[in-house]
Amino acid sequence: MSLDAMLQVAASGLLMGLIYALVAAGLSLIFGLMDVVNFAHGELMMIAMYAVFSLWQASGLDPFILLPLVAALLFGLGMAIYRLLIARALAVRFNKGMVQIFATFGLAIFIRGLAQMIFGGEFRSITGTWLGGRTWNLAGIYLPLPQLAASLVCLLAFAGLLLIGRTEFGRALEATREDREAVALIGIDRDRIFALGWGLGAATVGVAGVMLAGFYYVSPNVGANFALIAYVTVALGGFGSLLGALGAGLLIGEVEAITAQLLEPSLKQVGMFAIYLAVLMFRPRGLFGKI
Repeated sequence: MSLDAMLQVAASGLLMGLIYALVAAGLSLIFGLMDVVNFAHGELMMIAMYAVFSLWQASGLDPFILLPLVAALLFGLGMAIYRLLIARALAVRFNKGMVQIFATFGLAIFIRGLAQMIFGGEFRSITGTWLGGRTWNLAGIYLPLPQLAASLVCLLAFAGLLLIGRTEFGRALEATREDREAVALIGIDRDRIFALGWGLGAATVGVAGVMLAGFYYVSPNVGANFALIAYVTVALGGFGSLLGALGAGLLIGEVEAITAQLLEPSLKQVGMFAIYLAVLMFRPRGLFGKI
């Protein structure tokens, strides 16, 4: 393989890796805050993709313009899911873990079935966007502008998540993560923090979904594959670690791109799972995890 080809593969892996990292960030945030694995995480991304697709059909506006609106809708949806479902699951006294798993797993099945009933099972795509079909030639490395823009937006979203940690809400979030029982003694409403955390996690994956919709197909099952990659990313980077999700997402993107060159494209995820299994055996807490 020539040097140019190697750089092209590395660039492609980097672009997708940033998107994988942002999809995993919302999952990691919720788990780190509440020790709850959201099995409907991929379906929230799918909702964002269908939302931007529907708004684009109705208005003709570019996904970039629709991004803040869809992110706000997902934020509200995340808070509603917590209030109506997760808070009730957390309130049970027996078999809490199983109740939480089946609550989010059942939600995923419900959302997927509802999407199939409304939109059908066929693939859909957004066309005629500002950046659609355009590439940037960077010293012989061709970067598709939709993927490049998506990766830059994901990087900015990550920066925003890290900056939130320096705000009053971020400190309350960190305190609740460290000791969810003791925070009530200093006047922090744990239930409100949990709801805002779910809203933020949903908005994060919503941003990733909007950017993906600009160059990726939309279907009721689109979230399943990205959710699987998100679970691996969170476990690989370390449960509850945003920086771990970023590092693991970039690693998975690169490994996937390299594997696609060495093996059949349909086997591109083999390398990702091989590294995950190796880390699971020798460092179960993940590359950056503390637990």
